[in-house]
Amino acid sequence: MKVIASILSLVLFFNVGAKAQQNQDIKNNYVKLGQKAVMDGNFKQAVTHLEKSMPAEANNADVLYMLAYSYYHSGDYSKAISTFGQVVSLRPNNVSAYYYRGKARNILGTQTTASNTEREKLLLAAIRDFSKAIELNNGDLKLFQNRAIAYRDYGILKGQKLPKFYDKSAAENAFKSCIDDLQHLLDATPGRKDIMDEMKKAKVYMANLDR
Repeated sequence: MKVIASILSLVLFFNVGAKAQQNQDIKNNYVKLGQKAVMDGNFKQAVTHLEKSMPAEANNADVLYMLAYSYYHSGDYSKAISTFGQVVSLRPNNVSAYYYRGKARNILGTQTTASNTEREKLLLAAIRDFSKAIELNNGDLKLFQNRAIAYRDYGILKGQKLPKFYDKSAAENAFKSCIDDLQHLLDATPGRKDIMDEMKKAKVYMANLDR
């Protein structure tokens, strides 16, 4: 259901219905094939087509967004991060690009295959992405929820009692920021059990820092 919702969101993003006529004018056939694959939910196939449209479309923010979005839903988070970076360099106010880049960074930042130092960089970058998206659109509650998760994950990481890495103050501040974002969600949507449960977990994580 999440993927279907994301596809519908992408349809709105490109306003496909209003721009159907423009598709006939797209000179690069790989872009048309890639767009169709995205709309069909075949993201790996979309990547194949859209990669072939480069470098001709390297300055086309819409095409780059489709490619980055396809990387993300294909599980290639490193390439998604890089390509969403190209999108925001062309369109600095693209909220969705910051949102998905933040999610990709957060996913990689929680994988234990990376070093703790690299994970820290990724999680801090994810927090910055969500914060920028909130700055651009503070009415979108999912941005606060995802930033809360990133703060939580960063707090857990810095709360590891490892020599030269453990930082109680940084972890505590991260959990407090997580709780603040969760409280913002509860104020806007009272009674959400999922958010209340996350709030309880964050408070337990913070309390365990002293143990």
